[in-house]
Amino acid sequence: QVQLVESGGGLVQAGGSLRLSCAASGSTFSINGMGWYRQAPGKQRELVARINNGGTTTYTDSVKDRFTISRDNAKNIVYLQMNSLKPDDTAVYYCNAWALREGRNYWGQGTQVTVSS
Repeated sequence: QVQLVESGGGLVQAGGSLRLSCAASGSTFSINGMGWYRQAPGKQRELVARINNGGTTTYTDSVKDRFTISRDNAKNIVYLQMNSLKPDDTAVYYCNAWALREGRNYWGQGTQVTVSS
């Protein structure tokens, strides 16, 4: 089992920045990668960014050049630096970790990000 705890959400004005953090604990040796998803009211949960154990990153088009995902492998923490935030970025952001051998996806409890115009 893997436990994920997010922090860093909040309220920010458009154009501002926030950094989200997600700390993994438990059977972290099984993790193949970590990432961030978000879900806005009335919308489906969508991938924001992810990073695998090799350091390869993937971003959804709407956040490219504004968000950066990074990972501290020694501390099992993944970060999401969010710059030039827009009201459309308002959502609950969820940390995710996947373990291929176990066929498992793990989720954090979510952290609210609100961007005011």
